Amino acid sequence: MGIIHKPDKVKLITSIFSNRKELFNRVISILQRDFGPLDFESEFLSFDKTDYYTDEMGKGLLRKFYSFKKLIEPDEIVDIKLYTNRIEDRFREEGRRKINIDPGYISLGKLVLATTKDQQHRIYLNKGIYAETTLRYKDGRFMDWEWTYPDYRTAEYRDIFNKIRDIYREQIR
Repeated sequence: MGIIHKPDKVKLITSIFSNRKELFNRVISILQRDFGPLDFESEFLSFDKTDYYTDEMGKGLLRKFYSFKKLIEPDEIVDIKLYTNRIEDRFREEGRRKINIDPGYISLGKLVLATTKDQQHRIYLNKGIYAETTLRYKDGRFMDWEWTYPDYRTAEYRDIFNKIRDIYREQIR
């Protein structure tokens, strides 16, 4: 029998994408009120590896990644995902989202995203929220799985996650 122990705290990250640049600062300031200051913010990235969101959100989507200085318990991701969904709803126009907020976390061994959609590789957490290990950290770098989203497979994204992981590693020393 294994000994039950509390998991290590993890690094909260979020991806925000929209085709309206003015919404990024508004949304991240809301998130900072609740989760504290940032310790990483990416440049704008083209969100062009899928057209899944085009009908709802339009073309020309841009994405940014952020990480928060304050570490969280892994199970907090459930309530964080529910909260970010409510923020998305506040910015809807004519029933359509104008911004997408995808929270997740980085630990030393993986990048986990929270989602409302069940699939064979996702684990149900609670309150309608599932977790997906989107990338794993092995041999000094993030590596993908067969289900990893195409944009998360790129060197550009992995560089971002490596930077955030380095920040996290320094925090937990």
